[in-house]
Amino acid sequence: MMLAGPMVVGIIATISVPLVDTYFVGKLGTSPLAALSFTFPVTMAVTSLAIGLGAGAASVVSRAVGSDNRDDATRLTTDSLVLASLLVIGISILGFLTIKPLFMLLGAKQETLSMIVRYMQIWYISLPFLIVPMVANSVIRAIGDAFWPSVIMLVSAVINVLTTPILIFGFGPIPALDIEGAAWGTTVARVFTFAFAIWLVVYRERLVTLALPAVNALLNSWYRVAIVAVPAAFGNAVNPIGIALVTAIIASFGESTVAAFGVATRVESFAVIPMLALSAVIGPVAGQNWGAQQVDRVRTALKQSFAACFVWALVLAMTFWLSAEVITSVFTSDAEVSALAAKYLYIVPLSVWGYGWTIVAAGAYNAIGKSITGLGFYLTRTAMFYVPLSFIASMLADSQATFVAIAISNTLAGIVVGFLALHGLKKVECSK
Repeated sequence: MMLAGPMVVGIIATISVPLVDTYFVGKLGTSPLAALSFTFPVTMAVTSLAIGLGAGAASVVSRAVGSDNRDDATRLTTDSLVLASLLVIGISILGFLTIKPLFMLLGAKQETLSMIVRYMQIWYISLPFLIVPMVANSVIRAIGDAFWPSVIMLVSAVINVLTTPILIFGFGPIPALDIEGAAWGTTVARVFTFAFAIWLVVYRERLVTLALPAVNALLNSWYRVAIVAVPAAFGNAVNPIGIALVTAIIASFGESTVAAFGVATRVESFAVIPMLALSAVIGPVAGQNWGAQQVDRVRTALKQSFAACFVWALVLAMTFWLSAEVITSVFTSDAEVSALAAKYLYIVPLSVWGYGWTIVAAGAYNAIGKSITGLGFYLTRTAMFYVPLSFIASMLADSQATFVAIAISNTLAGIVVGFLALHGLKKVECSK
């Protein structure tokens, strides 16, 4: 709870960024809102690389701290940041060059596509200012400090909230930039995040060394990070890729349905913040205790986190049953879009405990170095249930049936992943 408390605040701040963008872009009309909805799964998929790199760095650093090896933790932190910097340059260039064909593949029409291109060009330029500090913050959390990363996330969100409406609609000498203003507002916030996170990891925590490693030592560090980071990155990308595929499936129902799905999934991403916090902080708990060979504490933490996810899903369901239409109307003036988004929020939130169990279990297994299993948990939910059931429902019925399929997917995934995660740790515990 000491770790999760600050993380809830930090994640609320972080997720407020797309919510703020959705709110103000929604004021521009349905087409800009649909354009932003198309970008959401793609930006999340790219961001998953940073989450994966952060998970890899946090895993090895937390286990080094748990085994009382501070020098190894410093070396691994430094080499992880170098690796993140090199990778993000390549990803930014590749992403920038493939914006148009990618979103055409996802079903974006010409008018919407033009707005998407303008938004994503700026987004990719600012990407280095997102990925490097995300890795730095993950390392800081890995040593048991969730406060300062949360402060960074909070202040960054405040900057975004203040700058985004000014840049979208214009103010005084600042011209109205429309949807591009949302991208520029995010960029300003990211630059601050970058500077603050680097200061923390270099000067306050002293987890960066300027001593050049031998080539073999550098490659060994990268390997240790990569064997966790690569599966973790793919795992974190699985959910937004699944959302992208379901967005393409839903696109057959029309632009209003796409816009509604975008609104609903953004509201949902805000609503599951406690689960996201648990998935972030289970890593330091699991990694340090695994490094100290306290497997029983890892399993206990996982069981308690599962219980918390289930209780929170009940709270969400009751909240949205009472207020879904009021909430969705805040993000769009289109009555049809608001009503469709509300239908999603009536149906899906009761099942999000299954999503919570999946991400918490994956976070724990990433931290203990079993990231292939963590990837398997993500694939179980998305590839086995979420996308196939959504596709079948869309072929047989309407968008509401697709929302029911999503709820069923969450439930089935939670049952399967929960059993496999706890059973796997019990086997390790018994073997010791």
